[in-house]
Amino acid sequence: MTGTAFPPATSAPSSAAAVAELSAGARLRRRMFGQKSFVFGVGLLLVIVAVALLAPVLAPHDPYAQNLSQRMVPPFWYAKGGWEHLLGTDNLGRDYLSRLLYGARISLLIGLSVMVISGLIGTTLGLLAGYFGGKADLIVTFLITTRLAMPVILVALAVVAMVGGSLPVVILVLGLLKWDRFAVVMRSATQQARALDYVTAAEAAGASTPRIILGEILPNVFPQLIVVATLEAASAILLEAALSFLGLGVQPPLPSWGLMISEAKTYMFFSFWLIAIPGTLLALLVLSINLAGDGLRDVVAPEGRG
Repeated sequence: MTGTAFPPATSAPSSAAAVAELSAGARLRRRMFGQKSFVFGVGLLLVIVAVALLAPVLAPHDPYAQNLSQRMVPPFWYAKGGWEHLLGTDNLGRDYLSRLLYGARISLLIGLSVMVISGLIGTTLGLLAGYFGGKADLIVTFLITTRLAMPVILVALAVVAMVGGSLPVVILVLGLLKWDRFAVVMRSATQQARALDYVTAAEAAGASTPRIILGEILPNVFPQLIVVATLEAASAILLEAALSFLGLGVQPPLPSWGLMISEAKTYMFFSFWLIAIPGTLLALLVLSINLAGDGLRDVVAPEGRG
């Protein structure tokens, strides 16, 4: 039987691995596209991000250009509206559509920046407290308790009132105040992961502490981190809008959605669309972030859902 050819011994395992990998990818896609809320949230968020990035191309006018002869022009669906200013103009004659497009940039920048700053602080503290315990846990718990004793909005109002409102100040203040939820969730998740077998095996194998924390624990608590990050990003956007509405956030002439609502409150009974349009966009942005974050949590770790 010298002419008989046998397949390589590794072909069957390789085929099985390929099938398993393909089935895992198919399951992931099925989980992603099977959740209507996740698809809607991600799709809406991508549209807002694309609009923000393409604002210089999409904006029909300069968002800062004033024309008092064209002030308070209504949107095109009103009788006195026109196609030159699709969404009308504000009290200074600035094109409202252009300011809304550029305002998306401000909101997304604040949400992302605050999420990164607060996430780095809170995640670091939570990982250290959950892994080491003892005095490290006591110190972090004391810091969390101290931070929770201070209302975010009141502290932010006081600091911004003393320092002065501006985009960098708002980002820094909110970033330094919004880390507590990251710390609480990461501390609890790290304490649970700390007792699992793969961490014990890594310690027995002689892995260093940074290697265990960053290579073993952090990837396994990442789903919880995603949910907290999205919630904090949405919360930061709302807080910035509240500060801007009170006149202590982003300062004119930057086209912040919260500032646009604040500038329009005087005309809310006569030109309701000046408040309704940026308010609706703000609500849709926050909704899309929350839906995307919660859906991503289901996709990444569906076994953790009740």
